Amino acid sequence: MKRVAISIGDLNGIGISIALHSHNQIKKYVEPIYIIDKKMLKQASKLLGIKIPNDFKTISPDAQTFKIKPAKVSKKSGLYSFKSFQKAVKLAKAKKVDAISTLPINKESWAKAGVDYVGHTDMLRDFFKKDAIMMLGCEEMFVALYTEHIPLKDVAQKIELDRVVTFLIDFYNSIKPSSKVAVLGLNPHAGDNGVLGDEEKTIQKAVDIVNKKYQKEIFTNPLVPDIAFTPNSRKNYKYFIAMYHDQGLAPLKALYFDESINVSLNLPILRTSVDHGTAFDIAYSDIIPQNKSYINAIKYI
Repeated sequence: MKRVAISIGDLNGIGISIALHSHNQIKKYVEPIYIIDKKMLKQASKLLGIKIPNDFKTISPDAQTFKIKPAKVSKKSGLYSFKSFQKAVKLAKAKKVDAISTLPINKESWAKAGVDYVGHTDMLRDFFKKDAIMMLGCEEMFVALYTEHIPLKDVAQKIELDRVVTFLIDFYNSIKPSSKVAVLGLNPHAGDNGVLGDEEKTIQKAVDIVNKKYQKEIFTNPLVPDIAFTPNSRKNYKYFIAMYHDQGLAPLKALYFDESINVSLNLPILRTSVDHGTAFDIAYSDIIPQNKSYINAIKYI
């Protein structure tokens, strides 16, 4: 059974509740090791009114403990969640665990704590000096993002031939897809042959170069974005490549919000994550958080 380090996420949110409620379920698939110290675990357990399972294995993230303040953006909780993630990554790099799975962080809390990264994927890129690819989805459909957390106005200038070629090659080598991968255009109507934009010409050149390299039709010509996720289109593809964040994630979350996961590709370690946030609105309340995304993230490993 694979050993998995689970970074605990922001302790002011729902992550620890998901971890405690789901422990008996996920231990059927992996041997979980939670990156949280005993003092913080006991504090969270008491606030939630959930008993800590006897086989709930933990490793301290070597971070300063603090008083949990449910649903609050906090410098201390942000730093603790970062240290938890950092320890999980180091365990994976040292091959002391087979993979890592991450519970949700709060990006504003990371910023308050002085963490220089926007999120998990940015930290992984810097730590491993690799161009990690963010892919989200579930068994029915996965969407990889060519650009992620950047302003929409900056996306078009990122459509550069060498960058797109490298992205497609890295994606292919990470997934080894058995069927064709759908590549979306950037502009409405995929540019209408240059009438609405020229970026599709660059995307097309990149697709041609990569398909020629592997001597097979792996990637599609740029698809018209507003029909790429229609039922008839989805019958033909499992993997989609979106040019920017909301282009891919708006349809994905409309279809599979409760069950989709986040996977970091093109890295020397495997990292999966829930595809939702800290849900401060229900943190430490009587509402038990949905755990389907978490279970799927564990099963993917």
